[in-house]
Amino acid sequence: MAKGDIDTYQQDGQWKNRPEGNERASSRHDTKAEAEAAGREMAVERGAEHVIKKQDGAIGEKNTYPRERDPRDIPG
Repeated sequence: MAKGDIDTYQQDGQWKNRPEGNERASSRHDTKAEAEAAGREMAVERGAEHVIKKQDGAIGEKNTYPRERDPRDIPG
C-alpha cells in the first residue's frame, strides 16, 4: 500500500480501517459493510486506494479514488 492508502480488515471480532503508516486503526465497526463505507469515505477524502480484506485477511477488493489515478488500464 502507498502512504495514506486505507486498509479495511477484521481484527478481534471488529472491522477496522487503518490509513497506511498508522499503527492503530482510525475507526472500528461491528459490520464489514459499515467499515467499507467509512473506509471508502476516508479514501475519497485522501485521494487514496481503499484495500478491503476478507475475513481471512486475503485482499478481496481494491478501489482507487479518484478513479483517474487507477494504474490498471481496465475498461469498465
